Amino acid sequence: MTDRYDVAVVGAGMAGASLAAALGPRARVLLIEAEDRPGYHSTGRSAAFWTESYGGPAVQPLTTASGTYLRDNGFLGARGALTIARAGQERELDAFAARFADLGVDVEVLGRAAIEAQVPGLRPDWIRGAFEPSCADIDVAGLHQHYLGLAKRAGVELWCAARLAGAFEEADGWRIVLADGRELACDLLVNAAGAWADTVAELAGLAALGIAPLRRTVAQLRTTPAVPAALPLVLDLSERFYFKPEAGRLWLSPHDETPSEPCDAAPEEIDVATAIDRLGQVVDWTVERVEHRWAGLRSFAPDRLPVYGFDPASPRFFWFAGQGGFGIQTAPAAADLAARLLLGEGPGVVDPAPYDPARFV
Repeated sequence: MTDRYDVAVVGAGMAGASLAAALGPRARVLLIEAEDRPGYHSTGRSAAFWTESYGGPAVQPLTTASGTYLRDNGFLGARGALTIARAGQERELDAFAARFADLGVDVEVLGRAAIEAQVPGLRPDWIRGAFEPSCADIDVAGLHQHYLGLAKRAGVELWCAARLAGAFEEADGWRIVLADGRELACDLLVNAAGAWADTVAELAGLAALGIAPLRRTVAQLRTTPAVPAALPLVLDLSERFYFKPEAGRLWLSPHDETPSEPCDAAPEEIDVATAIDRLGQVVDWTVERVEHRWAGLRSFAPDRLPVYGFDPASPRFFWFAGQGGFGIQTAPAAADLAARLLLGEGPGVVDPAPYDPARFV
């Protein structure tokens, strides 16, 4: 007899785990993970910060709505974020700050002396900054395990090493076939497969939405002087780098977005070298050693907004994908929004309309 579930969720990273935890108390849920363990890809390779301006104004409602849950459950640690601008970018920086202040984000425009006090050794051409005191570090591993634990206690089943081979829509739901030959049935199929989201849709006989995986690189550096523990997350207004302290070291990214096939992403030496070169244009620190480097895939829909909702061609296929680099910081609100849509409940705090897959039709 084929196992049958109310909902099968493909992908057990942060997206799938958080949604399974939200659905578990109210439905029979199966969480399907292609890898030997959940969270192997993007979830396990995050730069681990929560910043209300990150992802842009259309993502900010999800980030802000997630803050209370993350804070109340102990997953955030104080950090602060400083977006810096060069001479000639003053008006652009002021517009950035005003845009998010209008949305209710606490943001303060700072002059040269104030930003230099926060970033010792800052080179002279950086003259203005927008400071967000609410920015925080996220305990990503803790949050992911939290959701997996909630899901397990709610009766959600987790199948690892369970790669999807095919999904066939039938009169009463879906028949799912896995690569190892196992089969199951479900009423609703959720696509939370990250970089593989378009592949999952095509395996289900539906059109891809153009969700593109982009490689992002991070390097852990030992520097002289040592990285100040109180250093904020520092971001470039032109999106060419960001860096933050982590256990006495510096986590640095060149903010790269290199198109990639869905894969086990690996860092390229040129991207690490680019990051270090850009750091040298910001501060006068010496990089003593690259201690570690990694890369992950951030997956974006064509308009760079997440995709939450039923596929226009199938009322039983639900998209929960395209969450770029902000899927972790928006996880609580996104999971609540998606669970409400899947279960036919009333709207929550965040309006789902901007994220509807029907916008691509």
